[in-house]
Amino acid sequence: MRSNQLTGFGLVVGLDGTGDQTTQMPYTSQGIANYLQQLGITLPTAQASQLQMKNVAAVLVTAQLPAFARPGQAIDVNVSSLGNSKSLKGGMLISTPLKGADGEIYAIAQGSLVVAGAGAAAGGSKVQVNHLSAGRIPNGAQVERSVPTPLQEGSSLTLGLEASDFQTARKVAQAINTRFGAGSAQALDGRTIRVNAPMEPDARVTFMAELEELPLEATIAAAKVVINARTGSIVLNQAVTLGPCAIAHGNLSISISNTPSVSQPNALSGGQTTVTEKSDIQIKNEPGMLIQLQAAPQLADVVRALNSLGATPQDLLAILQAIKAAGALNAELEVI
Repeated sequence: MRSNQLTGFGLVVGLDGTGDQTTQMPYTSQGIANYLQQLGITLPTAQASQLQMKNVAAVLVTAQLPAFARPGQAIDVNVSSLGNSKSLKGGMLISTPLKGADGEIYAIAQGSLVVAGAGAAAGGSKVQVNHLSAGRIPNGAQVERSVPTPLQEGSSLTLGLEASDFQTARKVAQAINTRFGAGSAQALDGRTIRVNAPMEPDARVTFMAELEELPLEATIAAAKVVINARTGSIVLNQAVTLGPCAIAHGNLSISISNTPSVSQPNALSGGQTTVTEKSDIQIKNEPGMLIQLQAAPQLADVVRALNSLGATPQDLLAILQAIKAAGALNAELEVI
């Protein structure tokens, strides 16, 4: 059971002079010309390319088609400006087909946009609250085509776990076999479980509902340290432990300053006054004491040991990698 992504190209009309500059966005004028042609209004090619419409903006419309969606069901859509429109506030999306990855039309979107923002500009000054180039239409698309689902096909169902973990797969299979009898479920790998299901549609739905309510013992997560190299954020889970080790860490700082100076030639020498720069480079290397860290079997002990180093989060990025390389950090490092 999965959802599908839908996307389409559309036009937002009714803007208060905040639409695209069609001279710079030719697809906006071409899009409105094509739409008018569908309504029986044909414009010459020369006039279509010279349309000046400040109240129209080209947008991309995206939506998520949920599993088991049927024709007539309403779904939400997101609308984002494609050109140089200043604001989509107050606009209305005209009929826009939404296509799937196979190129087929699965929904039609239309409606007034909800833009959570406001803005005003005058005399070169501008005030804006939130983002004005994107909006949302609640229940703005109607499903026109359903996606076939294999729920009622075959004598078995395949369950896909969110996490790839052999312990969790084994426990899920055991819980199903305990409830429905031995041989009802079989773990194929760390993520996939095959379950024998009844053939009747109503019985199969009831069977799936009972599967979702089966209790499962929590599985201890693998020890992992997640490092965000862009922001310097570090997250450790409960299973991280630290072995005894010794760490020495010192800060190295380099300071470069330029001081301009004027070189003045003597009188009647024919020389020219020039400006030169005098550079002053200083290198400061703070001494780092060797600190011994005791074994930390609990997460609280690991946090207390790392805090005793007095290092910044950026320094901890390098320290944790060095501890892992030394074999004292019992966890997996993941850099995002």
